[in-house]
Amino acid sequence: MRKYEIMVIVDPDVDDRQVPALIENHLKVITGAGGKVDNIDMMGRSRLAYDIKKKSEGFRVVVNLDAESATIKELDRRMTIDEKVLRTKVFRLDAK
Repeated sequence: MRKYEIMVIVDPDVDDRQVPALIENHLKVITGAGGKVDNIDMMGRSRLAYDIKKKSEGFRVVVNLDAESATIKELDRRMTIDEKVLRTKVFRLDAK
């Protein structure tokens, strides 16, 4: 298992109270495959440096977790398909 950090930008049209449930729903892929979620940091709404899908702001979430690379690829694929998620970026923390 490797350590990863995932930055997620959620569509601003999604209610702030629904964002934690949306993220938890996607993270079931990790826990179901034997991975471990270390930390979920809800950073809140903020302006984006540039428009993404014609949106100028988004709700930022940073997730730290331990998982296998295939599981991370599946999580990223599912988040990319979800219309409520504007953008994801995956970082492997133990990369050399």
